[in-house]
Amino acid sequence: MDWLNVAFLRMDRLMGRNAVLVEFWDFARINSLRTLPYLKEWHERYHDAGLRVIGVHCPGYSFGRDQDTVAGAVERLDIPYAVLLDPELEVWRLYGNRGWPGRYLFDRRGVLRYVHYGEGDYFDCEAAIGEVLADLDSDFTAPAPVEPVRPEDGPGVMLEPQSADIALPADAGRLTLVRDWLPGEDYLEAEDAGAAAAFEWSGGEAWAVLSGADRDPGLYEVSEGRVVADDPGLRLHGVQFTPKPPSPSGSPWGA
Repeated sequence: MDWLNVAFLRMDRLMGRNAVLVEFWDFARINSLRTLPYLKEWHERYHDAGLRVIGVHCPGYSFGRDQDTVAGAVERLDIPYAVLLDPELEVWRLYGNRGWPGRYLFDRRGVLRYVHYGEGDYFDCEAAIGEVLADLDSDFTAPAPVEPVRPEDGPGVMLEPQSADIALPADAGRLTLVRDWLPGEDYLEAEDAGAAAAFEWSGGEAWAVLSGADRDPGLYEVSEGRVVADDPGLRLHGVQFTPKPPSPSGSPWGA
């Protein structure tokens, strides 16, 4: 397996002098991108205190198996910590991981102290980081936790249900298609310019997963619920949705 930002890492060599936070992620998953500000800040805050943040990139789409594509995304996203490439999901299966993002915190003895799947729970995760770093150094004093990046990130916030993500070609029935689209391994491909795919959703934002037709593979926001192919060969892999922020009239921290 290949690494980005480091030559090589071994968990057994980190134990004893480091706590390790492992994050399974995918640059083409909006949930993974929304957690990145917290991972970056924890790396910045706690690296010198002994925390090692490791991102394990596990592709949810075929284009994410390409090392150069992932390396470009890591550089574009300005990720400072080590990233392990897991194109065949071998590490994913070893951990029994259940989704993107999946977060695992190990103390210096290699004991798993915290697990969380999906967005959120940032306050509790940072509290757990403080506990394992105090095990490394009894003089360690944790700073105040990172402020929520978005209103919906706060502890205890109640959010409205959102639409389930669209995965293609299996969920093609949820789209209204204009002109011809050909099904592929994990996408629909536009046969000509002007082909379009429309969908309805509830939630905050909608993000289309696109590749082909000289586009950088990844996420593109589609505020009007419609993807239009400017050129033939555009591949639509799916659509992902984010939570709707809580109402400004209510408490951003929930009940």
